[in-house]
Parts: sequence; C-alpha cells; structure tokens
Amino acid sequence: MFFWTIRKNEKDVINLYNSLSPIMQLATGGSMLNFGYWEQNTSEPIVAQENLCSYFGNMAELENAKSVVDVGSGLSAPAIFWRKKYNNLKLFCININYAQLQFSGPQENMEFINSTSTKLPFSNRSVDRVLALESSQHFKPLKDFISESKRVLKSDGVFTLALPVTLQHTSLFKLGILKFTWSSEHYKLDHVRELVQLGGFKIHDEQLIGNKVYTPLANYYIENRQELKKSILQKYPNYVEKILYKSILKMKKASDQKIIDYVVLKCKF
Repeated sequence: MFFWTIRKNEKDVINLYNSLSPIMQLATGGSMLNFGYWEQNTSEPIVAQENLCSYFGNMAELENAKSVVDVGSGLSAPAIFWRKKYNNLKLFCININYAQLQFSGPQENMEFINSTSTKLPFSNRSVDRVLALESSQHFKPLKDFISESKRVLKSDGVFTLALPVTLQHTSLFKLGILKFTWSSEHYKLDHVRELVQLGGFKIHDEQLIGNKVYTPLANYYIENRQELKKSILQKYPNYVEKILYKSILKMKKASDQKIIDYVVLKCKF
C-alpha cells in the first residue's frame, strides 16, 4: 500500500480504491466516495455528499444537458443521484476500475465504460457535459484529460471539475502525513487554473469551498470516532484507523491554516 501511494499510477489508484473505499462506505453508510459539502444544519455524511452532488450539478448546469460524461465515476452513486434529479440525462460513467463499474448493477439511462480519463471513447463534439467530481486529482497527465474533454464537448458544452488543491505557498513538508495518505497528485490551485486555460477553456466560475468540506468532515469523525471505529475495525486492523484519524486531524489543521483548499471550476470555450 505504501508503494501504491508513492507511485500513484493508474494500477496503484485502482488498488488503493479497492482496498480503502470500504472505509468510506463503513464511515458513511453509503456508496458515495466524496468528502461532502457541509452546510450549517448538515449532521450526516450522506447528506453532505448529496449536498456536494447538488452543488456540483448546479454548477455544471445539468438542468440544460442531455448527454453527460462522468469521468472517474467511482461506485456511480453521484451519477445515479444526478439521473434521478435531472430526468432528461443520459449518463456515461467512465472508470479505469472495472470492479467499481460493476458495483451498482444496470441502471436506466446509464452506460458504464471501462476507460482511462486521457483517452475518452467519444467522437468529437458529441457530448454536452464532462464532469470530474473529486476524481481529476488522480488523472495523469491532467493536461491530457483536459484536452480530451475539449475534444468531445460540443461548442456550447460545460466542463466542470471539483478537486482538492494545495495553495500557492504550500510545500510538501507542510502537508505532513497527508504527503502519504492523500493518495493523489498534490496539484496547486494556480497550476490547475493554468492547465485549464492552456487546454482551451475559459473559467466561468470558480468556488473555493474547503471551509465547508474539510473541517466539518473532520469534526464529524472526531465527534463520532468511537462508533465509527467499531465499524471500521470489523474490516480493518487497528493501525489503519489510527492512520486515518491522524490524517483527518492533519487535514483539518491544513485547511484551517489555508495550506489546502477544495476548488470547483466551471469552464466553457
């Protein structure tokens, strides 16, 4: 697992998610794998995760879309959520992880495609939306995913990303344990902006929502640790939960100190 985290190639990401996704499922009681968007009255992680899906869907203007490509679709729970909320959508879930694609079983108006993010299996100018909800931090090279998104989007299409980022002054030293347990690329916010713009997109909206992602999620885990620990220890050894707890504490501190943030970008031509 240590080498998976260090190398972070596509096979390593698959292995990490297959090994660690059940922790998120045990902790939340659901199948979404995102951090969630915690509003003032949000008390449960599933609600926070649905909030993030709603927030992201609104940003992506899904109410006006028909063909939507969800890249890095996880266990497909966000796509199922969007399909139920927006009746006219035809969704394509793209994932290099075949086991995750099989998780939900057949779904109405959804297709599951085992493919990499940097070679999207769609013709030029053929889809209305390309989405990457908390997944593009794993895509390597990210610039290739951006160029592929530009290729497959219609001229009036929308490209929307949500991902953890580090802020410009951040060094790897300041991330502490997150250097190893944040199992993705540590993209700087300015670098993501630059890649998007070099890829031919204009950023129409940018929202930094880390204060409604990291700290409230950490507070939830801290307040409910004993109960959550019991669930996690049914499947994992004690040291895994200890590492998770230390990572959550560091995540909270890094967010409060503006070392990390969480950006949502809406991009158009």
